Amino acid sequence: MKVGLLVRIEAKPEYADEVEAMLRGAQELAEQEQGTVTWFAFRENATTFGVFDTFEDEQGRQAHLAGRIAAALGEAARTKLSAAPVIAPVDLLGVKAS
Repeated sequence: MKVGLLVRIEAKPEYADEVEAMLRGAQELAEQEQGTVTWFAFRENATTFGVFDTFEDEQGRQAHLAGRIAAALGEAARTKLSAAPVIAPVDLLGVKAS
């Protein structure tokens, strides 16, 4: 794993439960993505969510950004989010897994 994405998602309060359900459901999609090595969705507080995922290379990261999870997030941004998701590409400096 060499690269990743850190995504912050701010839901409108009335849609927070729907955003949570969407992220829980996205795990199945992430498992189908060959280029996605790890995928974590989390809730920080009542309306703030996030995703952290890792990839072996830039090709895997770009494939994920063009995939179904990103499309669903973009669709949700139109009505369920208070702002567009903040997507930050990151380079991994160290990893401990398993």
